[in-house]
Amino acid sequence: MTFCLGISIDAGLVALADTRVVKGDEYLSKGKLELIDCQGHPVFIMTSGLRAVRDKTVLYLKEWLRAEDAKLERLYQVANAYGKCLRRVREEDEAALKSDGLSFNSHAIIGGQLDDDAAPGLFYLYPAGNWIEASRDSPYFVVGRTAYGKPILDRLLATGNSLALAVNLAYLAFDATRTSVVDVDFPIEILVYDARTQQFSQHCFSEQTLLATSQWWTDTLAETLARMPQSWSSPLFTAPDADSRSTA
Repeated sequence: MTFCLGISIDAGLVALADTRVVKGDEYLSKGKLELIDCQGHPVFIMTSGLRAVRDKTVLYLKEWLRAEDAKLERLYQVANAYGKCLRRVREEDEAALKSDGLSFNSHAIIGGQLDDDAAPGLFYLYPAGNWIEASRDSPYFVVGRTAYGKPILDRLLATGNSLALAVNLAYLAFDATRTSVVDVDFPIEILVYDARTQQFSQHCFSEQTLLATSQWWTDTLAETLARMPQSWSSPLFTAPDADSRSTA
């Protein structure tokens, strides 16, 4: 399976992707976060679903970008182009996939900023090639294992967050997912786009590198749980009086 998370805040973009790939009974490590050049502007793509569909779609997109004469000015144009390439792959491969018992499945997150974009953009693309854009009231997208990391993001992520805080939240969303499933795991790739400097920074982190951070989070949760107010639950631990027992 996959865990890929894209976050869009005022300060810029954060992308996080795990690298675990399940192939039958095998667990492999392969990158799912890629920077591509869109006429001089780096744009990142993350995907979940069939790896063969992803690889072919990205290859077609790169060929289209090299051959395209018209200048790309907005990120949505890249999303449109990716959608067209994805539909082309669907036309070519869906029947063969179905004959092997596989469904055509590919979700993507695309982020970056082109010349005429007033701010960095973040798009979610469905298997049909259509897309939605991140907004202030919906500032992140997850593909793959989507359920486990959402609670902490929904509680704490805000568009006014700093990039550093957004990176922490992205890691904790991954950590929550990794704790609950076996098909999402280290190493993880994290990318940051600073809207002020318009620069990308990318790094790969191993489990060993983040071991102390993960343990700190576990210890902090345990300590906080021990201090949680319990007055609301006191009736559960108070013995009923004699009248209550007789009435029951």
